[in-house]
Amino acid sequence: MRQELQETDAFEAAKKAGSTRESSLKALLQYPREVLLVVGLTLGGTAAFYTYTTYMQTFLKLSVGLDEDTTTLVAAGSLIFAMILQPLYGYVSDHIGRRPVLTWFGVCGVIFTYPLLSGIQGTKSAFGAFCLICFAWIIVAGYTSINAIVKAELFPTKIRATGVGLPYALTVSIFGGSAPAVALAFKNAGHETWFYFYLTAAIFISLIIYVTMRDTKKDSAMERHV
Repeated sequence: MRQELQETDAFEAAKKAGSTRESSLKALLQYPREVLLVVGLTLGGTAAFYTYTTYMQTFLKLSVGLDEDTTTLVAAGSLIFAMILQPLYGYVSDHIGRRPVLTWFGVCGVIFTYPLLSGIQGTKSAFGAFCLICFAWIIVAGYTSINAIVKAELFPTKIRATGVGLPYALTVSIFGGSAPAVALAFKNAGHETWFYFYLTAAIFISLIIYVTMRDTKKDSAMERHV
């Protein structure tokens, strides 16, 4: 399937222009600012994503007290709701830009992460938990819907695959994949709410990136070959 996939117009144009792809770390180091931007804009979003996906089922069972079947229904229903939001936010970003949508996630994530997680923890109602998680997704979708295209728009064609893939994968592994473990470590230590502050801080770091980086919709490197 990969051998038969049609290349994008940008790569076809780069090929005609004689530009060659570069995938080495040496080539990637020519774009230190873009690499740091990928790390920064991913950090808070990936931690939030793993919190409301991977960790949420554990959270609903251990902290909220829902049974396994109810937990599965609540988590699945919220993910369906999240799925519906993705193209809507993408449509909005195509019209107003990427930075306002990312900033929406950052500002609301900083303000509402602690109240939302505390509210989910405190409720004993499956429907209440579902509504609160859906509200969280209204915020987090500001990141999940467009993070991939923002990263792609940071790099010129020849280095895009490595430029997006490597720093993104490392950041997700360190801050996203570890989020459930960090949350459980705080819970086992008797300080479950500390994770709420941890997640808020991660989102705040990304918010700084969102408000200071260029809007890649308006200034994209997508069509650049050098």
